[in-house]
Amino acid sequence: MLHFGSFVAAVASYLDARRQGGEWLVRVEDVDGPRSRPGAAEEILRTLAALGLVSDEEVVYQSRRGQHYEAAIAKLGDRVYACGCSRKEIGESGAGVYPGTCRAGIAPGKPERALRLRVAGEQIGFADRLQGWWWSRLDEELGDFPLKRLDTGIYSYQLAVVVDDEEQGITDVVRGADLLDSTPRQIWLQQCLGYRALRYLHIPVATGPDGQKLSKQNLAPEISREDGARLWAEGLRFLGQSVVPGLERRPIDALREWAIANWEVGRIPARRVQPAAVVGN
Repeated sequence: MLHFGSFVAAVASYLDARRQGGEWLVRVEDVDGPRSRPGAAEEILRTLAALGLVSDEEVVYQSRRGQHYEAAIAKLGDRVYACGCSRKEIGESGAGVYPGTCRAGIAPGKPERALRLRVAGEQIGFADRLQGWWWSRLDEELGDFPLKRLDTGIYSYQLAVVVDDEEQGITDVVRGADLLDSTPRQIWLQQCLGYRALRYLHIPVATGPDGQKLSKQNLAPEISREDGARLWAEGLRFLGQSVVPGLERRPIDALREWAIANWEVGRIPARRVQPAAVVGN
């Protein structure tokens, strides 16, 4: 279900899009089918709608877009190769960097476990609108990374979001700072596929009382849609925005329009994590 961390990411992306006169799109990133709980996506969309956050276009479900991801893999050609290494073997190689074991072919008797994308030995960087310059040497820090698990047929998050961003005409990505390290991989994929460059804004990740990121994996508490104005006010405070007295008593639509008119990216705290004042009901 929707937790406070996902809510503030939705609020930030919505306000930033509206302030620039753009459209706000919702995408259900359920590419990992076995981890998706039936009915959860629809409940999240209902909660967002109750809080005044409705997608400007039809909601896209990644679980229904396998043919698009397959076409992108085919377009990458010989940049992609099959890998037979297990996660344990990669972990034993040191520092979690894939050493390119299967670049020249899989050892006899090994099954094909994944499709990997070759990376180059160059710096991949971008200017984040909040965090500043961010870069990575993928060959030194990560190695060739997977695009698809062949044992389960699951496509990687990196591939799915890059393809979807391009095909949906996304220009600006606003999301949590926990995905900063993923962005150079996505930029490399964009370059390999001949896609447009995007603008990025990575906001602080909300943490609970224990200092852990609010996430599904950490069983973050579900937010209540019953007191939407209070949630909006707390979300704006988390994002460093000004909150005038009595804002919590305004109708959601009026509060939202006020927030759009007063949105300032420069007020967002430029840190990667931040405690959340409101984490649940």
